[in-house]
Amino acid sequence: MTALPRRDGAVLGAVDALSVWGVTGALVAAFADQFVMGVLPCPLCILQRVAFVLVGFAFALNLRFGPSPAHYGLAIVAAVAGAAASARQVLLHIAPGDPGYGSALFGLHFYTWALIAFVAAILFCAAMLMALPWRPERAGGNMSGFEQGALWSLLLVTVANAVSTLVECGPGTCPDNPVSYLWWPF
Repeated sequence: MTALPRRDGAVLGAVDALSVWGVTGALVAAFADQFVMGVLPCPLCILQRVAFVLVGFAFALNLRFGPSPAHYGLAIVAAVAGAAASARQVLLHIAPGDPGYGSALFGLHFYTWALIAFVAAILFCAAMLMALPWRPERAGGNMSGFEQGALWSLLLVTVANAVSTLVECGPGTCPDNPVSYLWWPF
């Protein structure tokens, strides 16, 4: 297989940066729901957030070190884990008359949107694994501002979510139906 022309390497960087921005957007939406709407994340919600972080981290590895089948494989594994957690939550609330947990967006709860996003991530990674000649010229390192912004935003939202989870649950197990923060008096 031949190396991709330079412009295709830049396209790959933009695609991976958009992927990181998409994951960051999903995490920011969940974080905003937590603080604006006052919906504390349940343990399954936290697992889904962790899976989103890992999917974003896999795409970030592509930005930093160049695209690799191993990075897309990591994204697939993380997305499968996230899909399992979100499918479990969907199944918990599928009974008629069950109001679901948390807020709804366009008629679907966030865990349903998460399941859709994880399945889309799996399909995207599979398409990238099938479509790319695996010797792209882009080797990472020389990142645009858009790509650097994607990495820093993912890092920032990851740290914010980790701190939020610690404040909510402390060092122990999170409650099944959280109603207040453990380490926040308000």
